[in-house]
Amino acid sequence: MLKSLLIIFLSAWGVFFIDQNIKTIFLDGFRWYGDFFSLILTFNKGVAFSMFAFLQEDLKYMQLILLLCIGMYLVYEKQLLSRYALSIGIILGAGSSNLYDRFIHGGVVDYIFWHRWFEFAVFNFADVMINVGVISALLVAYMRGKKI
Repeated sequence: MLKSLLIIFLSAWGVFFIDQNIKTIFLDGFRWYGDFFSLILTFNKGVAFSMFAFLQEDLKYMQLILLLCIGMYLVYEKQLLSRYALSIGIILGAGSSNLYDRFIHGGVVDYIFWHRWFEFAVFNFADVMINVGVISALLVAYMRGKKI
């Protein structure tokens, strides 16, 4: 159990630290415009694709409560905590970083804007890491199902 908690803490802290440092670069004024994608600064007041932006200030408190409830559930389900420690740590660090933005900057700091062939939502490193965490959890579940 201690090993799992260490993995969760270190991976969450690492993702949070990297994401906040990248965001600081953009908050300090860095911009770059390219043919396929641009690095710009935006503040997302909602969640993915700006959904639920109408909730305004309430959204960050709802997300905080959701994060705490999931954390309590995982403490109760110790098997899940140890089986998916790295995935949980990655998702926790990324989600915490985006939630931190909501409290400090009034919205999530986004900066990667894909605009070649189609315009995609502006996103950040934490968003990518949430997807990495989910994919890694699915891979662990798939491999455990195959009994490898």
